[in-house]
Amino acid sequence: MLVHLAYGRSGLSVQIPDGAQVIEPQHSPALASPLQAVKLALADPLGTSPLRELLDPTKRVCIVHCDGTRPNSQISLLNALGTHRENTPEELAELVGREALRRYRSLQSLSTDSSAMRPVGRLADGTTVELHHAYVEADFRILLGFIEPHFFAGFSGGPKAVVPGVASQRVVQHVHRAELISHPQATWGVREGNPLWETLNEAASLCLPDFIINVALNQQKKVTAVFAGSLDAVHREGVQYVRERAMRPVPGPFDVVVATNSGYPLDQNLYQTVKGMSAAARIVRPGGAIVMAAECSDGIPGHGAFGEIVKEAASAKGVLELVHSAGYCRPDQWQAQVLALVLQKAQVHLFSEGITPAQAQKMLLEPVSDLEATIREVAAAQEAATGRPARICILPEGPQTIPFIR
Repeated sequence: MLVHLAYGRSGLSVQIPDGAQVIEPQHSPALASPLQAVKLALADPLGTSPLRELLDPTKRVCIVHCDGTRPNSQISLLNALGTHRENTPEELAELVGREALRRYRSLQSLSTDSSAMRPVGRLADGTTVELHHAYVEADFRILLGFIEPHFFAGFSGGPKAVVPGVASQRVVQHVHRAELISHPQATWGVREGNPLWETLNEAASLCLPDFIINVALNQQKKVTAVFAGSLDAVHREGVQYVRERAMRPVPGPFDVVVATNSGYPLDQNLYQTVKGMSAAARIVRPGGAIVMAAECSDGIPGHGAFGEIVKEAASAKGVLELVHSAGYCRPDQWQAQVLALVLQKAQVHLFSEGITPAQAQKMLLEPVSDLEATIREVAAAQEAATGRPARICILPEGPQTIPFIR
């Protein structure tokens, strides 16, 4: 049967063996007028007063937006990079619009720029939290973002725009430390009871936003719902909406799981593609196979320590020993840790035009040149190993779906 996989900007159509189970999120239609939906949400927000009643012209406003000018002295746009690279001017224009860049001061929150960070308080464990000065010094803070399943924070959106979004590198490292990443509740679809999400929320509460706007997207990356108001009320309602559409039960584990990383812009690099591997690992049997299709136009990428950690450790076991060793603390170690956990459960094959075969092998992955042939081959190998027809699952939208064994 022919299945369309989210891959890069245009996708891939591949022939999948008959009998494979295709699992997708519940598709929601795009809003006819997202702008009108935003206006309605601003006029009747969750857990707070309408935005027009909260703002006045004298307040310095900081609007934090997701990564992906002529300054205005009252309004600053702050790109929440976390540990990601700075966006190019072209990428910023695509993210927020050229008119917004022309009218307002635009800043990017580099976690490594300690001079830009200001302390806002301490976590219960005594850790000082530092956030970007533009966010801290604003009179009114607005967060923008979208909610989707997340492989160790449960869901994106909400407090993630603050931490790791505009936090210092030291704080980002602390909230992504190995013991939190390895906690069984630090996983897809879990908010309450997830120690990592609860740490992010605690950190954000030290310098709360005054207002947030989060949206939900469908497979075409179009807005399907808008949530506006206070941090907790918005994230709680938005998560419920996304959970109902993303959580998909399956009767048991599969021998082969074919997955993506949801296409562009989410599959721009191998670092992000670990999310799709993690989604597939939830329903693959121990000893099974994962086949990933991700364009990775930005490579591994070159910035950050993700690739270096995996190459230095040289094995999944080595990565886990490294990140759990006393005093070990490096940027992006959490992504290497999740990759290692996936590889301990299943072999991962990678089809990617942005990752060379040599790069894939150094990252402990099996390079793929023919996606359809590889699916057939790994299915045959699984059948030979188990003595029965291989059970195959397809996740065309990758981590937009949270599969779980019922």
